[in-house]
Amino acid sequence: MKPTLQLKLSQHLTLTPQLQQSIKLLQLSTLELNQEVERFLQENPMLEREESSEGAFSGPSDTALPPGLTGTATTAESGGSERGDEREPDAFMDGIADEEKVDWSDAGGGARNRGEDEDFDFQEAQAASTSLREHLDAQVALSPLSNRDRMLVRFVIEALDDDGYLRQELEELFELLPPELGFDTDDLMIALRHVQQLDPSGVGARTPQECLGLQLRALPASPERDLALVIVEQYIELLAVRNFNQIRHVTGCENETLRTARALILDLDPYPGSRHSGEETRYVLPDVNVRKIRGRWAAMLNDEAMPKLRVNRLYATLLRQNRGQAGALSGQLQEARWFIKNIRQRFDTILRVSQAIVDQQRQFFDHGEVAMRPLTLREIADRLELHESTVSRVTTQKYMATPRGVLELKYFFSSHVATDVGGAASSTAIRALIRQIIDAEDKKKPLSDAKIVDLLNEQGVVVARRTIVKYRTSLNIPPVNLRKTL
Repeated sequence: MKPTLQLKLSQHLTLTPQLQQSIKLLQLSTLELNQEVERFLQENPMLEREESSEGAFSGPSDTALPPGLTGTATTAESGGSERGDEREPDAFMDGIADEEKVDWSDAGGGARNRGEDEDFDFQEAQAASTSLREHLDAQVALSPLSNRDRMLVRFVIEALDDDGYLRQELEELFELLPPELGFDTDDLMIALRHVQQLDPSGVGARTPQECLGLQLRALPASPERDLALVIVEQYIELLAVRNFNQIRHVTGCENETLRTARALILDLDPYPGSRHSGEETRYVLPDVNVRKIRGRWAAMLNDEAMPKLRVNRLYATLLRQNRGQAGALSGQLQEARWFIKNIRQRFDTILRVSQAIVDQQRQFFDHGEVAMRPLTLREIADRLELHESTVSRVTTQKYMATPRGVLELKYFFSSHVATDVGGAASSTAIRALIRQIIDAEDKKKPLSDAKIVDLLNEQGVVVARRTIVKYRTSLNIPPVNLRKTL
């Protein structure tokens, strides 16, 4: 064949870097967004955090508020357009270009009010946590042991895991001791007994039964305590499956005594070392707050979840005065502007989606989970004229603070289950009904899954028994035989 040249026209979709950044910021959680902001601040000198003015909230809320979003929150608050502030992006960018800065000083009134409170402690000191080994070593230092015994006790303490258990066999530990010290396995067992006498009670145990037994032996002697000790050491499997009849048969105890003994066992801590684990508690920072204003539920952006950024005024002024010699800084200035714009669009979209969810689920806010209606991503997308994937990104790892708790936006979406009148009930509402039914049941004669199906059918909800099992499992509710009590 003879080679030839041909011209061909075709269309294809290309994502600009600005659009790619906008999509990336939209799907980030609050924690990931703060990390991205910190990275961008280090890489781009044209972007900086807005300095806290006098009386403004400083400290942890350097990420307190994206200035410029106050108008958006006010729109949702006052019951205006469901789509929030829909100003064109070009208008927003033109404002930045004209001023070479973003003046967000009027935003964040709530944050400033907190800053004016003289009693508000922004530098609250964190109490230093004491590890389990440090806690035990402090007790050993005060014990009347010889230096030789104290050394061996501390050797055993070093072998404990974070839960306070000794997972290794004594023979394995003994092989780790230098032979020249002259220790034997009896010395190691005595050291272990010393460890088991320390606080917290139950530390140094080798099995869960031994852990619970050590804690029971530390309690004052009584018939109930003795019965609980027998159950833990010999019949713990029967207690796990709630076979109370068999326990009464083999121990010859009365119902009341067994009930008290069981309560003693339930009060024990199977992981005595966990309270000294030193794990840092992580709290969810909600992106949106929901309040009832003038009889209407309104979504408002959370000031503390939003970065507070602006273009560097000094560099912007220098670039304006030396436009012909800007070099790479001109590109970085444009990147900073786009970054601020994309963050603003991110929170604007979150607010729009959140307000649409609140409008659709207002019965939930008034009456609770039983009033939750079926809702899909497609419904919100059609309502706001967004793509379904955009709504999915917005509702992933984004949280809403409501009078009924801090909930992920995904929580408000659920499938539907048919009713006998031709309508549909939310799966979340059905889970709430199941929990209500089980909470109200006779604990001595708990309801079977088939009985729960009948009760729901009486309320007009048509479900299968396997659906009840699935929902009950998702609620961490045990089956009927494990819910039975004395």
